[in-house]
Amino acid sequence: MAVSADLAKQLDKAYEDLSVTEVLDAPVGALAGVSEGDAEKLAAAFGIRTVRDLGSNKYFRLAAALVELDAQAK
Repeated sequence: MAVSADLAKQLDKAYEDLSVTEVLDAPVGALAGVSEGDAEKLAAAFGIRTVRDLGSNKYFRLAAALVELDAQAK
């Protein structure tokens, strides 16, 4: 089953036409609102260099799961 999503507003202009795999392998600066300084801090603190790294980071995943559990409990 094919899935499509309009991510144009969530991505930096240069990354809008890439595939999901290409976006995942792109630097975190590909995400709209993530500055070069933010990217440097993520790399220094957590070793995060790509969108994939960010999405699979154990701390970020745990935080997202906790938020979801809280939302379901309400």
